[in-house]
Amino acid sequence: MTPLATLRARIRTEVNTRVHGGDLHLERYDRPYGDRGLLDADDVAWRVHGHPTGMLTGGFAALMLQSLHPLAMAAVDEHSDFRTDPVGRLHRTVGFVTTTTFGSTRAARDAIEAVRRVHTRIRGTAPDGRPYRADDPRLLTWIHVAEVSCFLAGYQTFAGTPLSPAERDRYFARVAVTAEELGAEEVPRSAREAARYLARVRPELTATPAARDCVRFLRAFGRDRRERLAVTTLMNGAVVLLPAWARAELGLRRPRAVRAGWDLPATRLLGSVLVWGCQPSAIGTAARGRLGAGTGTRSIARDSSDG
Repeated sequence: MTPLATLRARIRTEVNTRVHGGDLHLERYDRPYGDRGLLDADDVAWRVHGHPTGMLTGGFAALMLQSLHPLAMAAVDEHSDFRTDPVGRLHRTVGFVTTTTFGSTRAARDAIEAVRRVHTRIRGTAPDGRPYRADDPRLLTWIHVAEVSCFLAGYQTFAGTPLSPAERDRYFARVAVTAEELGAEEVPRSAREAARYLARVRPELTATPAARDCVRFLRAFGRDRRERLAVTTLMNGAVVLLPAWARAELGLRRPRAVRAGWDLPATRLLGSVLVWGCQPSAIGTAARGRLGAGTGTRSIARDSSDG
């Protein structure tokens, strides 16, 4: 094995271990033959959800943006184990997104049903006195729109070929399927509808003490020096993706010159290493094998964030 091949294998193994937990559960993706999955093997959704830098920065941005909804943040603060088991939470989240995107229809629906069962047990009262429950369709819509908007922003910022306006609309329309199966209602199906939704919900958003504490926790995370450096770089890239009002609300003071002159180049550099090191994609290869040839999903093998 050449030195470059050894380095690539090492990067792939480390990403698989840290992001996926080591076991990629390829049985979710490689069978049954001909099954197109919940998203109907949509090329645009696969491209967005298969880009390492876009998904990692978009995922961090989504967590920060989602924290601004007081009821959603109260549910996370009181019921999530993200502080005591952040790595486990990461593995479960990544597993859900990859399974519902690239997995078989059965695997995707099994993952959704598992989340729905958990949601029925999560309910309580926020610090402001309002009741919340995780299976509230309005909260599910908020979580979904914040998440996929950030995933898309990450892809548009860090992928080599951003989506066209028509492709962006198709992305929102396709991923709405997952949100609706989870129980969300009135899910935006175009970029314009998503923008209108975010503008409409904006007055409800504020940075509670729990939200600011969550962001501090994320920005300081890392089990060793290498992981802390990677998380810091990706989190700075994630801050770039947030709307200016969200950065201000969360107290994320990164001057524009720093974001443009340091954060973006550093994230792109790290991202290029991740993209290079994680190819070819084992999950992408398994999913394409399930679909067979001529499916129009050529980019998954190039852009996937797994190993």
